[in-house]
Amino acid sequence: MAEMEDRWLSVDEIGKYLGVSSDTVYRWIDKHNMPAHRMGRLWKFKRKQVDAWIEAGGASIAGSASGQQEDSTGN
Repeated sequence: MAEMEDRWLSVDEIGKYLGVSSDTVYRWIDKHNMPAHRMGRLWKFKRKQVDAWIEAGGASIAGSASGQQEDSTGN
């Protein structure tokens, strides 16, 4: 059963796991070095690698890239 928990996840699956869109996942791969592995035309992810990236601040660095920008008044 541990074998199934450590399987490769798709863009849609990792997006659902993180609560973000697949467009955000692609942006994080491109701009913020999100840990991903290319298998042919598909991107695949290991949940543990993505969790470690988030814990290291990878997602917080990418926060502005997901459309959560503040305006000049701080809102």
